[in-house]
Amino acid sequence: MKQLYLILLCSILFFSCNTSKKDAVDIHQYTNLLAQETSPYLLQHAHNPVDWRAWNDQTLEVAKKDKKLMIVSIGYAACHWCHVMERESFEDSAVAAVMNKNYINVKVDREERPDVDQIYINAVQLLTGSAGWPLNVITLPDGRPVWGGTYFKKEDWVNALEQMQKIYTQNPERLFEVANNLEEGIKSMDLLPLNEENVDLKNYNTNEILSQWQASFDNTFGGPNRAPKFMMPNTISYLLRKAKQSKDTGLLQYVTTTLNKMAYGGIYDHIGGGFSRYSVDKKWHVPHFEKMLYDNAQMVSLYSNAYLATKDNLYKEVVTQTLAFVARECTNSEGAFYSSFDADSLTKDGVLEEGAYYVFTKEELTKELGEDVELFSTYYNINSFGLWENNHYVLIRSKSDPEVCAAFGITNQELQNKKEAWRKALLSYRNKRDKPRLDDKILTSWNGLMLKGYVDAYKAFQEPAYLQAALKNAHFIKSKQWQTSGALFHSHKDGKSTINGYLEDYAAVIDAYIGLYEITLDDQWLLIANELTSYTYGHFFDSEKQLFYFTNDQDPSLITRSFEYRDNVIPASNSMMAKNLYVLSHHFDNQTYGATASQMLKNVLPEIEKYPSGFSNWLDLLANFQNSFYEIVVVGEDAQQKVKEIHQYYLPNKLVAGSTKAGNSPLLEQRFIENETFVYVCVNNACKMPETEVSKAIDLIEL
Repeated sequence: MKQLYLILLCSILFFSCNTSKKDAVDIHQYTNLLAQETSPYLLQHAHNPVDWRAWNDQTLEVAKKDKKLMIVSIGYAACHWCHVMERESFEDSAVAAVMNKNYINVKVDREERPDVDQIYINAVQLLTGSAGWPLNVITLPDGRPVWGGTYFKKEDWVNALEQMQKIYTQNPERLFEVANNLEEGIKSMDLLPLNEENVDLKNYNTNEILSQWQASFDNTFGGPNRAPKFMMPNTISYLLRKAKQSKDTGLLQYVTTTLNKMAYGGIYDHIGGGFSRYSVDKKWHVPHFEKMLYDNAQMVSLYSNAYLATKDNLYKEVVTQTLAFVARECTNSEGAFYSSFDADSLTKDGVLEEGAYYVFTKEELTKELGEDVELFSTYYNINSFGLWENNHYVLIRSKSDPEVCAAFGITNQELQNKKEAWRKALLSYRNKRDKPRLDDKILTSWNGLMLKGYVDAYKAFQEPAYLQAALKNAHFIKSKQWQTSGALFHSHKDGKSTINGYLEDYAAVIDAYIGLYEITLDDQWLLIANELTSYTYGHFFDSEKQLFYFTNDQDPSLITRSFEYRDNVIPASNSMMAKNLYVLSHHFDNQTYGATASQMLKNVLPEIEKYPSGFSNWLDLLANFQNSFYEIVVVGEDAQQKVKEIHQYYLPNKLVAGSTKAGNSPLLEQRFIENETFVYVCVNNACKMPETEVSKAIDLIEL
């Protein structure tokens, strides 16, 4: 009812006003301050005629002092529709004149300031029922929102600005009423009551939850039965685990169909490697061409684990090519990872166009591939199935390698050789085009995800370059993003670390460092993970609600201090943190960690039942409570080699600890025996008889 009331009230405010346009105003001398910023997204707007400012205390003080409404416009560097609105409105001097005359104009990079973004996303969600980017909100001078939406055409945008200013001048009390109601609504959106019921997590019935969820599956192309389609790697990861542990062949078929179709689809870059953000259609064909680090990081982890579970070489190929893309295009000299590539790039005519860098005409392919074009056209559907628009094709597969080999009478090795030659030729050809713009800021949270991707790839494939990349990035985070106070920075650009870290930064880095310890047995990474966890307890944890706030208690206060607990394209920072606590509770025999993880999970269970697809990472944690969770402890001079062998198995219900010498941690103490290397399989530190052979130790584990 409250949401409906807000929508109706704001609609009345908007449409009851006189919709006639005012006379055009001459643009005044503007002062765009974004050239002082480092965010590539903000710098994209540094030459707009709009008096843009960044979100900071000084900007908010100016708005309050001048008693002006604010425009808070939020986007990110790779956002296609953000660029469209910039071209249509923010580069237009007449539009800028209206904005500059009556408003304090604030540009926000949502990737740098996810805390600010979340407040206004929630506001627009309440106002309109949906939200996205670009996100454009009008606020009172104190920052409280009163109106907003996403993309607006130029005339609609100017009309809205003039009407809102008229209301503010003639009937400001109406905007204050909206602001009060919206503030109350925003504060209530992410409240999660403490669940004080005595919940039996081990026997909690997930069958009905899964049955409800399966009704939304697309069993033909995989993923959800709708368009657009996002890849949701943490969802597929959980369903893979569920299928393997419950021996559900139908569910496993759905998972592998999803993995195969994503790898076959145009959402995957068959020439350069890596995934785009989402597909606009149900068959994963035409992507929204932006490439985000966080997607590719998680997809590397997903396909690495899927390879362990299935030994399907398609999944190895995806990981190999995606990490080649990351190493080639997304990694700086310090081993840190850049954020994203734009969806848009310049055509040969100098027009900025979505997907221009990635697509081909049949004539181009014929010229570059010669006599191989027939085989290539069959393999990648240069036909009606793969046609996009304007006689351009987005490469998409529909047949497996064995099917193509049989049709053309060639061996698998011959086909692989041809595919490699095609990739080299077409990558060289398209690299002569203007490349999409790079967002070269470095985000700690996304680097943590990519570090974990390299760790998971190393576990599966034992490629030394993956370990080297993981270690280099881990040292970068440790030396550049970890402050002497114990806090993390969120962003790094041009040699400078800025912005106090959010819970997502801690959660991702802790998870990655735990994983790095498991492949190196270097306990510094585990100890740093524990230190970062202690810091989050001190500065993020609400002991009454038993959840972690998204922002540090040392950060300037916003309209509300929210909890992020719903999983999305990236798992919620609270679900990641709960899983970290669960694992660390075993490593350090820390009862507080374990109890907190359990209570956090109990808190979200009522919502899981209603919307399971929004809580897949929590369901993965629940699986740890429902099945035996193993501590595999390897101690002795050959520990490193045996750990490598252990990582060749798909075992989602385990952690690994080890040392080549005596240790005093709870899992290692009194387990070192000179001239021996033993593998201990334990549950809650109660161990079976040690084994010297990894295969025999694995036989003691129930998946």
